[in-house]
Amino acid sequence: QVQPVESGGGLVQPGGSLRLSCAVSGSIFTSYTMGWYRQAPGKQRELVTTITSGGSTNYADSVKGRFTISIDNAKKSVYLQMNSLKPEDTAVYYCKLQLIYESGYKYDYWGQGTQVTVSS
Repeated sequence: QVQPVESGGGLVQPGGSLRLSCAVSGSIFTSYTMGWYRQAPGKQRELVTTITSGGSTNYADSVKGRFTISIDNAKKSVYLQMNSLKPEDTAVYYCKLQLIYESGYKYDYWGQGTQVTVSS
């Protein structure tokens, strides 16, 4: 059973840093991308950043220059380094694994989420 599992959330002061990790259990036999999404209270879940297995990245404008995503394909893990954190970064952060089959069919697996709180 494929399942992403996040870790590394917590409470940090504005301007601080946190590193989130996401490890995928189970075997993967097709192409995939991984990404981080977040959901603040009362808001919809939004894209933070994605990365392909080849290392191509995409970032939301709100985190460009502050957040960095990286991937370790051998460990089936993705990481999110978050610097210069702001109170508006407070949210539950979710890891997503998207499997991409040769037919073009895509299937998403979501982690359970990890809370990030930026507050003084």
